[in-house]
Amino acid sequence: MDTSEEAARGLTDIQEFLYQQAHLRAARRRVSDFVAREPGLTREQKSDIERWYLQEQTYVAHMVTEHIAASVSAVERRHQARFGHWLRGTLTAMLLITAAMAICVTVVLVGAS
Repeated sequence: MDTSEEAARGLTDIQEFLYQQAHLRAARRRVSDFVAREPGLTREQKSDIERWYLQEQTYVAHMVTEHIAASVSAVERRHQARFGHWLRGTLTAMLLITAAMAICVTVVLVGAS
């Protein structure tokens, strides 16, 4: 893996981490608000609910991040395939144009002799 690939992977890791942390921060607020509105819960029950909810949200954040990464990878593969197809077509066209020009130059030089 070259330096640019390592840097890109590092940026992706940072983005994933920041996304997950933002998601968990919002989840903590939601669950804290929820358990605060429930007067009949004991401190232990509130703690259990918060722990369970944050574990669930960690799982959800991971799944969403994986889905996004898979989608981006699929788009990159399709783009590379299309670009490769376009590049092959362009190279073929350039070769044909070069061959046609060579034939024209040959005809002009033979006709001028």
